[in-house]
Amino acid sequence: MKVLMINGSPRPSGNTATALHEMEKIFQQEGVETEIIHVGNKDIRGCIACGKCGENGKCVFNDLVNETAPKFEACDGLVVGSPVYYASANATLVAFLTRLFYSTHFDKTMKVGAAVVAARRGGLSATFDELNKFFTISGMPVASGQYWNSIHGALPGEAAQDEEGLQSMRTLARNMTFLMRGIEMAKEKYGVPEKEPFHRTNFIR
Repeated sequence: MKVLMINGSPRPSGNTATALHEMEKIFQQEGVETEIIHVGNKDIRGCIACGKCGENGKCVFNDLVNETAPKFEACDGLVVGSPVYYASANATLVAFLTRLFYSTHFDKTMKVGAAVVAARRGGLSATFDELNKFFTISGMPVASGQYWNSIHGALPGEAAQDEEGLQSMRTLARNMTFLMRGIEMAKEKYGVPEKEPFHRTNFIR
């Protein structure tokens, strides 16, 4: 099993990284392979809705998005971590995720997703909800922990003092591992759920 972890913070060793590394410890104990990709300090532009990915099978902007796409396809689970900016995820991360999910046309059904957010104080639940929407639009089960998957800290390293937040990360990693293993066993026995042809309804005709 492999989990791809996305660090959406511009700080490679900040509080978002603290949360991800706490999860990584548990994944390693459980024999789950991990890879962390640092996104938040990269120059990544947003989607321009050109539709070229439908023709080329990849995004027209050839950057970290296209580099990450095959790793996303190969993984069993995806963890996305972000700091909170104005009760929202880092805009660089959102641009990355928007293009990654939209330009990749492989079936994401039953890949497990988990969002992790870090903040000094507020805006955590709004950011958590924002990130989860990337999973739910793609047929990806969302892993849960013992609380909303959040950790607190302002200065880099302060999250290491949030005992409840760290425990939430460990619980999330264990639950995610269990869910991935359960899905793998179910796939072997039952396959994946049948998909109906997509019926698109527009409100304006």
